Amino acid sequence: MKYIIIGLGSFGASLAEKLTAQGNEVIGIDINMQKVEAMKEKISHTICLDATDEHTVNGLPLKDTDIVIVAIGENQGTNVMVSALLKNLKVKKLISRAVNNLHENVLNAIGVDEIVHPEQESAERWAKKLCMHGVVDSFELNDYFSIVEVKLPRKYENKTVEDVQFRERYNLLVLTTLKNAQVDTNVGKTKTIVDVQSVATPHLLLEKDDILVLYGSNKDIKKFISAS
Repeated sequence: MKYIIIGLGSFGASLAEKLTAQGNEVIGIDINMQKVEAMKEKISHTICLDATDEHTVNGLPLKDTDIVIVAIGENQGTNVMVSALLKNLKVKKLISRAVNNLHENVLNAIGVDEIVHPEQESAERWAKKLCMHGVVDSFELNDYFSIVEVKLPRKYENKTVEDVQFRERYNLLVLTTLKNAQVDTNVGKTKTIVDVQSVATPHLLLEKDDILVLYGSNKDIKKFISAS
């Protein structure tokens, strides 16, 4: 995968490093030369430029980039300008950082694909979410093992945990499953709540839209997702 990360503050720099470490090509961009210099030996490529300059940004390999991430957090105005520019340039997927609710509303109005909340979500979680398709959330136990929430692959719908053979085939442990339930509110609307099931047993039936909570090594989790 190829990524462009604009804004090499603490979150952007950490995410760039983690994505690079997982074998991705990452271009890190910042207007501050000191930040760019600090990252040039840690990620694939670094560029010092003003990302609000349309002519300059248009010269980046946007068409060949899978995901562009606007990680600028210090200046909300610049973040919005850069996000709007990239949206107009029709990048494949645009993820932007939001600092508060108003900022998030503006980014949603622009039409960004996903919103990042670094104050609530770590760079480690986002690196895993981006690199492992289907991962909803994750909890890093150490450098090698994680607990992850993964969407149930379609081919395992209406099968039991025993049928899939998670332990035997993938060396993974199913801790539980999560189900989304739609409930009525007193104002005529519905909201989604997460219904956590009990500890998984071999006979637990896996159903459409279930989310699996898996424990295992990062390597085995990645293998399971790739095979799914």
